[in-house]
Amino acid sequence: MFRHPIKQRQNWQQLAEKLGFKFHTMHGEAYWDESAYYEFNLKQIEEDLESPTEEIHQMCLDIVDRVVKDESLLTKFCIPEHKWDFVRDSWLAKEDSLYSRLDFAYDGHSPAKLYENNADTPTSVYETGFWQWLWLEDNVDSTILHRRSDQFNSLQDKLIHRFRQLLLNKPGHILHFSCCKESDEDRGTVQYLQDCASAAGVPNKFVYIEDIGISNGQQYTDLDDQIITWMFKLYPWEFMFNESFGDSLKVDTEMAWLEPAWKSLISNKAILPMLWKHFPHHPNLLPAYFEEELSLSSSIKSLVKKPIFSREGANISFIDGTQATTMSDGPYGQEGYIYQEKHLLPKFGDNYTLIGSWLVNDKAAGISIREDSQPITQDLSRFVPHIILN
Repeated sequence: MFRHPIKQRQNWQQLAEKLGFKFHTMHGEAYWDESAYYEFNLKQIEEDLESPTEEIHQMCLDIVDRVVKDESLLTKFCIPEHKWDFVRDSWLAKEDSLYSRLDFAYDGHSPAKLYENNADTPTSVYETGFWQWLWLEDNVDSTILHRRSDQFNSLQDKLIHRFRQLLLNKPGHILHFSCCKESDEDRGTVQYLQDCASAAGVPNKFVYIEDIGISNGQQYTDLDDQIITWMFKLYPWEFMFNESFGDSLKVDTEMAWLEPAWKSLISNKAILPMLWKHFPHHPNLLPAYFEEELSLSSSIKSLVKKPIFSREGANISFIDGTQATTMSDGPYGQEGYIYQEKHLLPKFGDNYTLIGSWLVNDKAAGISIREDSQPITQDLSRFVPHIILN
């Protein structure tokens, strides 16, 4: 695994605007960064990232099956009691899932270590599945990259195939896509997934979360008063569980969600101590504990304190002995914390590097790479492309 500098494509910003990549620069800072790329060999991809991704996903499914059967565990996962049946029924009904992203620390030599599982609202799918592939093609065509350069990236093909599969279970239904207003990144992510659904022949519409209504207290509707029966929502389950319209959430044949409610357990940081408990010393896991289990971590010198619902690196603290250092601010923490062994991201030059490994319907589908000058990856951390070259 190497980080190489590379000349940027001429006028790539204009191409990005033309192709809908409106968030390539955010708040005056580069989000997409093609001044460098990472090189992997095939063994690193297949053995160190692809296989562990699929194995850990299956381990996570095992944890879900345990949690939905145990009210004390549902409590640890901060699922409101009035939504226990909703989450449990979603799992027992085997409701369909679309995609996930597992985040790893990996240096090209040691086993990749799981940081978290973004299984509910993962973003950076457009820049992974389409934009970095276009970057590869352009640089191979211009002979800047070796003609044998490849990329671990079947994300777009697998998404389209998955949408075709999902359509078989929802004939005659329109798939509504939704996200919040005033986020170019979220809207771009959802638009890309809409495009993949359209390529698969799935009828679809878009509606902002804020514009969804409720008819007769039971059915969700869009701005055309059309009843919504199938929805992809780039909006966290933990928000929905505690909002007033969430009272109408139930598992039935009239409404299906992507992602399904059981994904609220996999995207939850509480899954990390559960994984360590049931798969101790797995090479791709870091020791992790609930707050009441901290005595079990006495042999660990340094820990990372993570809120159970934290997203985009928010509210993270490092605990070194008796010294706590707040690494990032944010709105989370009231729900409680878990503690994971401190294992810093590898550093390439001045860059801390995080690898996101994608899954579509249980199958590994590619990677994305994020960089930051700080050890915590957050929403504005740079996205950098990669290649495979043997």
